[in-house]
Amino acid sequence: MSLKPMTEQDIEGIAREAVQDAVDFCESEIAEDRIKAQRYFDGETDIGEEDGRSKVVATKVRDTIRAIKPSLMRVFLSTDKPVEFVPRNQEDVAMAEQATKYMHYQFNELNGYRVLNDVFHDALIKKVGVAKVYWDTYQEQETFDFQDLNEMEFSVLVNEDNVEVLQHTTKMVMEMDEFGMQIESPRHDLKIARTVDRGKMCVESVPPEEFFIDRNSRSIDDYYVVAHRTEMRVGDLVAMGYDYEDVYDLSGLQHSDTFSEVEEYQRRGYEEDYSDEDVQDPSMRLVAVTEAYIKIDVNGTGIPTLHKVTLGGNQYKLLDYEPCGHIPFAVFEVDPEPHTFYGRSVADLILNDQDAATAMLRGVLDNVALTNNPRVEIVDGAVNVDDLLNNEIGGIIRVKQSGAIQPQAVPFVAGQTLSALQYFDQQVEDKTGVTKASTGLSPDALQSTTATAVAATVQAQAAQVEVMARNLAEGGMRQMFRLMLKCMVENVDEEQMMRLQGQNYVPVDPRSWNVGMDVSINVGLGTGREDQKVAVLNQALQMQIQIFQSYGPGNGMVSLTNIRNTLSDILAVNGVRNSERYFMPINPMMEQQMMMQQQMQGQQQQGDPNAAFLQAEQMKTQAKMQSDQMKIMAKSQLDQQKLILDAQKAMATDDLKRDELDQDLLIAAAEIIGKYGTAVDVERIKQLQSAPRAPMGM
Repeated sequence: MSLKPMTEQDIEGIAREAVQDAVDFCESEIAEDRIKAQRYFDGETDIGEEDGRSKVVATKVRDTIRAIKPSLMRVFLSTDKPVEFVPRNQEDVAMAEQATKYMHYQFNELNGYRVLNDVFHDALIKKVGVAKVYWDTYQEQETFDFQDLNEMEFSVLVNEDNVEVLQHTTKMVMEMDEFGMQIESPRHDLKIARTVDRGKMCVESVPPEEFFIDRNSRSIDDYYVVAHRTEMRVGDLVAMGYDYEDVYDLSGLQHSDTFSEVEEYQRRGYEEDYSDEDVQDPSMRLVAVTEAYIKIDVNGTGIPTLHKVTLGGNQYKLLDYEPCGHIPFAVFEVDPEPHTFYGRSVADLILNDQDAATAMLRGVLDNVALTNNPRVEIVDGAVNVDDLLNNEIGGIIRVKQSGAIQPQAVPFVAGQTLSALQYFDQQVEDKTGVTKASTGLSPDALQSTTATAVAATVQAQAAQVEVMARNLAEGGMRQMFRLMLKCMVENVDEEQMMRLQGQNYVPVDPRSWNVGMDVSINVGLGTGREDQKVAVLNQALQMQIQIFQSYGPGNGMVSLTNIRNTLSDILAVNGVRNSERYFMPINPMMEQQMMMQQQMQGQQQQGDPNAAFLQAEQMKTQAKMQSDQMKIMAKSQLDQQKLILDAQKAMATDDLKRDELDQDLLIAAAEIIGKYGTAVDVERIKQLQSAPRAPMGM
């Protein structure tokens, strides 16, 4: 058989047959299990009921899944970067770090918490949860009003390709031209609509009943066909570019897909009230649309390539087909089965336990009720039946003879049944790993036990939940972020803006990223004890600081970036996410630039010819200051010595004058005695002259 290109009829036939086989497989083998699991989660059971007996249900499925989900969400959302892109070479380090930050920024902007909550819920109940990552192209229209436009302004606006004129009025006004003459010119009032083509990445969870895969597939990477079938409005298909004549008469899903309808009803909890006859606007009618991803040899080269084939209605009419690089689905599983696509859910493990626990719980309640309100024997015609049926406390029962009423004693055996209930509870705990210890509520058996023993018990009981988290992380989480990276790189045609905590918006360019980067999972698997994490981080911080201080920035083991990351992780574990408020952001590139600047400054100081001169001048200045100080001290000493000498000289002069006075006094005394014969008190005068006198200034 010779190879030749396929026609549209060939493509339609191949895709239709592949999708129908996948739908038949999922509806016949998988849908019933998912419907039953949803019913049991909603508090239903398949065991029978009797009138007048207890109808309570032991909701083991719902209680177990509700206990697991908080642990899973905490594991994946307790860190700012649960997934990290790993560079292939040294040149991709900065790019990988930027891609990691931007993808998590986009994930949060797209309400990633809700997406994870939905896919985890589906994986726990319905075997797999499916997330779809795709690029949505849409048109955004804005309206503008303009008044009093001249001809040139009017022409510029209406001649744009993406502008549609909604309203236009013209009026003539008189104005002066450039020569100063009055002329009549038109003025325009205008209302336009400007349409802009935009695109955005979308991440959403796919309902399990809308996802189909062939029965021979082993994983999401090993398949023949993968399909997403849903309902869309006719108007939405027309907006996507399809002709109205090709889509207006397509059929919906309500008339042919029994299991899908039942599964959707069970998921919603109510039946959708919809009929084609109730729709007055044809563009709002719901029609079935199937996106099939299948490898086909369209060009007849002998090598099949992946194509996206769009089919419409129940007859799978070909609407469009195009080659594509990857399928947009990420599959989340908690208990995958090797070599097959569908594994087991938590609900599958404990469905029978819910039936058994329900039967025993009903028996216990019925026994308690019969013990408290036993049946009685009566003598026919001797008892007033209305009085007997009245259960009012203290009510009177009228009888015609004594002993006409005999109670039928029912032994209380519920106490023996409780041990059997505890046994089944233990079976559920062993299967799922959800115990009081694993949820942080230590049972009585852990009382008066050391902290180490309690921690070991809690960690051992949480092993099953940790395995579930690892399966979700290595499977769907890794696939989803890899798809997000491919979606951005392949569709973005300009720089994007990213908002960082504690910083302004920064530009990023996804077009330069490498789509082949590996994906590393950083989810916080473990016991989840924050105090232990903080203790370990603090110990690591002390070791980092010691190494950095001992061996310097170029130690090759610890950098400032590592120390800053440790500080940020310590704050994150304690619930403080905005670490930029307390520590400035730093990365290896910034740290390298800082080291280079320090080296350049050192080299400039060593190689500057003026550095020695400046140093010598500084030394001279210091020496001069010391010399001046010594001179000042010497001058002070000289001044003191001069003062002493002056004092001594003054004293010597004073003594000389005293001697002269003594001589003059003796001469004067002799003259007075010889002339007047009068005696002079010479001793008194000498005492006054010899009295101590202080020199000037002393």
